[in-house]
Amino acid sequence: MRGWWQDLTDLVLPADCAGCGAPRTALCPRCRATLDGGVPRRARPVPEPAGLPVVHAVAPYGAEVRALLLAHKERGALALAAALGVALARAVRAGLGSGAEEAGGGGLGGAGGAGAGPVGQSWREPLLLVPVPSARWAVRARGHDPVRRMALAAARELRRTGTPARVAAVLRQRRAVADQTGLDAPGRLANLAGALEVTAGGGRLLGDGRRVVLVDDLMTTGASLAEAARALRETVMSGANGGTAVYRAITREGREERRISEEQERTESVHGAPEKAVPNARARMPRAAVIAAPADSLEIDRN
Repeated sequence: MRGWWQDLTDLVLPADCAGCGAPRTALCPRCRATLDGGVPRRARPVPEPAGLPVVHAVAPYGAEVRALLLAHKERGALALAAALGVALARAVRAGLGSGAEEAGGGGLGGAGGAGAGPVGQSWREPLLLVPVPSARWAVRARGHDPVRRMALAAARELRRTGTPARVAAVLRQRRAVADQTGLDAPGRLANLAGALEVTAGGGRLLGDGRRVVLVDDLMTTGASLAEAARALRETVMSGANGGTAVYRAITREGREERRISEEQERTESVHGAPEKAVPNARARMPRAAVIAAPADSLEIDRN
């Protein structure tokens, strides 16, 4: 109910810019430019956790970008989801276009950029955007799942620009974790170690060399993305197949995903696809894309 009320409020009442406070606009041109104007760059925290996938970010985390992400996540500024999704799509494209030599190929079982794949495998299957999951209590408290909402917007933008894409919410927390606030990098790694798992039936979506990109709003130490990548790799490498239904949280994002994907799923039955062993185990590293990362973790743009 909180989410629906916020949607209605955003339509009826004038809003100030969530980034800088400029009046009567949810996102002013200057703050939009901070999302749209930067070149997506590789983000590598120091120290870099083992198993961290290749991560691309579109903006440094700070000032207006920080305010935008917090407004969307914590204050229910749902009108920002579209702009954040477009920015996230740019980070996804940057990851798909980066060289195959960067630790792991184009996806789970893939070996290359956007057009590459295993021998005999075309990329007609949709790219899978896998959101890093929030705790269920956090989703209930916020009234929405912010990363899932941004992922849905990013998938729409990718499809609009010619890249078949869909959201696959195949990760969930299998144990409680402590609040990450205040933990250093080793503490966050220890807190999240073994905390995520692939949902029943998720292995079918991840199998057969499909391109997978983990998505999140923010990367700081990289602990969350490293743990998410571990869970995906273990499932694919073990050939796990725990069922036929892909987990979907009972939220408006889940209903929206089903509506968006309904037509596509009638022609591409990814839920019923047979599980296959994927060759070249060393290439099973997903890519990752985020909106923002600390400025000191972003590689220098040399173009």
